[in-house]
Amino acid sequence: MVQVKLWGNLRDATDGQDVVEVEAGNFKQLLDRLSEKYPGLKPQIERGVSLALDGRIYREAWFTEIQPDSEVVLMPYMKGG
Repeated sequence: MVQVKLWGNLRDATDGQDVVEVEAGNFKQLLDRLSEKYPGLKPQIERGVSLALDGRIYREAWFTEIQPDSEVVLMPYMKGG
């Protein structure tokens, strides 16, 4: 199981939980499992999210491996301007 810290308004879709657990081996599996387990997250995931994995931020790195002891933070995709 991977512990995922949720950032910002993503917590609203998990009844305020700031950390959730899912079984996933990569970024795509993580997003798929989160969408299944927490359907309220699906619209934001479809709009775009970023993943901080052990301090490095990824976006659309679908097959980036995630270890069970990795630090994982999921956040809404932020656009610069």
